[in-house]
Amino acid sequence: MSTVVSSLRARPGLLALGADAGGAITVRVQMPEQWDAIAVRCAPDTSALALKRAALEAFGARTFPAADYVLKLRGFEVLDESAPVTVAGARDGSTFLLTYRRRRPVR
Repeated sequence: MSTVVSSLRARPGLLALGADAGGAITVRVQMPEQWDAIAVRCAPDTSALALKRAALEAFGARTFPAADYVLKLRGFEVLDESAPVTVAGARDGSTFLLTYRRRRPVR
């Protein structure tokens, strides 16, 4: 499944978040405001907040603090960002949506 996730409209390459090859899962993080997506290989016990911060760093979104962004899985906000991504419901091949918490004015 991980090769499919990394090839679906995502940047080339894979962002590794302290995961060993044995039990690691690969998830996709999409940021619609930038029309971009990245594939992230992480351990199942990686917190949602660590995933969020690593994705923001990879997207270059340093304008606003991490609290101004929301991380969603299957359309629902991940409310406990200190919990592991697998507790939030992520499986190998899941896609997270990372977007602004509040709407931004169009300029």
